Amino acid sequence: MEQTPNPAPVKLTRKQEIVKFFQFVLFSLSAGIIQVVLTWLLHDICGIESWWLTYLPALVASVIWNFTVNRRFTFKSATNVPVAMLKVAAYYLVFTPLSTWWSEALHAIDIGIGSDPWYYIILVFTMLVNFGTEFLICRFWVFRKNINTNEAGKKEQERVAAASEERCLPITKEEANANKDE
Repeated sequence: MEQTPNPAPVKLTRKQEIVKFFQFVLFSLSAGIIQVVLTWLLHDICGIESWWLTYLPALVASVIWNFTVNRRFTFKSATNVPVAMLKVAAYYLVFTPLSTWWSEALHAIDIGIGSDPWYYIILVFTMLVNFGTEFLICRFWVFRKNINTNEAGKKEQERVAAASEERCLPITKEEANANKDE
């Protein structure tokens, strides 16, 4: 059976990189809302005091949401979903124990503002670290060779290529003479 070589990563324009970053930000904010609401439900409504019993289920739900929407709409990837999800899981196998460890350590510090505000300050700090590292992991490892490979992504690349060709077309002598007259 003949294997096809891995395709070269798509070369994105600076504008595309910026747009993808801000899309990731917006979808991560929506995942953050999911995580905060689930944490609030488990901690404040259900009365669960253990950090990891509120943090872990909320984190898993937000990760599944964030992976799904960013794969489809930000990175526009047609990559093998189980492989991509395994890569994200590998990241979380490192991030989750570390973030649980530092969160538990920070919870042990009494800064004099009460446990509930401190609980959510630690959560937001952890979410910001997660956002930054997850963007880098997704952009440069999980989807690196598969950006803009779904139908919407292919159309985006075609538009970018057409616009690039249009800017690079040589001008005719008539156009050059018309530009001199102006």
